[in-house]
Amino acid sequence: MSGMALLGAYGADLAFGDPKRMHPVAGFGLLAGRLERTAYAPTRLRGALVAGVLVAWAAGAAQLLARWSSRDLALALVGWASLGGRSLRAEARAVGALLADGELDRARDRLGSLCGRDAGELDEAELSRAVVESLAENTSDAVVGALFWGAVAGPAGVAAYRATNTLDAMFGHRSERYLQFGWAAARLDDLMNWPVARLTALLTGVAAPLLGGSVRVTLDTVRSDGRAHPSPNAGVTEAAFAGALGLRLGGPLKYGRQAEARPFLGSGRPAVPEDIQRASRLSFAVATLAALVSAAMAEGRR
Repeated sequence: MSGMALLGAYGADLAFGDPKRMHPVAGFGLLAGRLERTAYAPTRLRGALVAGVLVAWAAGAAQLLARWSSRDLALALVGWASLGGRSLRAEARAVGALLADGELDRARDRLGSLCGRDAGELDEAELSRAVVESLAENTSDAVVGALFWGAVAGPAGVAAYRATNTLDAMFGHRSERYLQFGWAAARLDDLMNWPVARLTALLTGVAAPLLGGSVRVTLDTVRSDGRAHPSPNAGVTEAAFAGALGLRLGGPLKYGRQAEARPFLGSGRPAVPEDIQRASRLSFAVATLAALVSAAMAEGRR
């Protein structure tokens, strides 16, 4: 029944979105913030100890839930709490609607719900590109990853994955405070997302014809451009979306005061607001394929 539990978690996310109250991921973030303030030191060792304790705690809590109820019920509940596909696509479409109405300033403000880049000077095309890139990366992080690790390692696997992803978002960015402390969280997130990103790219290729794209072009773009990105995983997923949608993603961007000259991904045209809807549909197709594949994997392990 583990496969049905994963499909149930995916269906709950489609129907209800994120839990409205007492979201476990938000609660974990509060716990992580308190432990970081108590135990912080600007060293890799201290960061690794904090990350290890928190990930182990999350996995242990999920395992305890499985013992109190049942493994399949715990997998469905933890999976639902860890999935974020509906919210991701809703936020992307909200930015797209603002761009369609010419509300650039409001679109720049709303982009913050999807990514942390500096949007203050982004024009329509750059905002569109940012949303498509966020859909690509977060389809992998917020959907495919939770389903994959649920199939591989059950409720504890989902919880450990979501905890790692949350810690990377909190501590993994390269600010002065977290340059050493956040190293372990960032590396663990890279490790856990390595197979996830490649599965996402493969599923994006399978889904590409639904959006008028090509399996071959999608996978060729991943092979030729994915490794040029500074992230070993985000580049793979963004290149896949670029190839599937016939777009050119990547290029310069800013996070706070830090400017980056990212490589271009894909050989298509620049993104426009209408591409946000196309990317949202692609995200949904990839997520649904991931749910089916993960369910089959889970059943095959029984």
